[in-house]
Amino acid sequence: MPLGESMASALKSNKSIKIDKSKRFRKTPGGYAKNRKVKYELPKATPEQLQEIKTRIKRENKIMWIKVVLLSTVIIIALVWVLLTS
Repeated sequence: MPLGESMASALKSNKSIKIDKSKRFRKTPGGYAKNRKVKYELPKATPEQLQEIKTRIKRENKIMWIKVVLLSTVIIIALVWVLLTS
């Protein structure tokens, strides 16, 4: 049975050269330790600063959506024009 023996030897050699994936994550910051807790040092912000951040983000999102709508409109008009002229 050369076929069975060659398959068995191939599986055995593949198993021996396979990477041990559990060793990769043993020394990572997250690790597997259950008692380890992550501490975040967040800066303190006043209500005025938070309101300023909120308005700035809203303004940036509004500008982004205007750009997206304009670009989409231009692309749609160009496609319609190409389809109608051909």
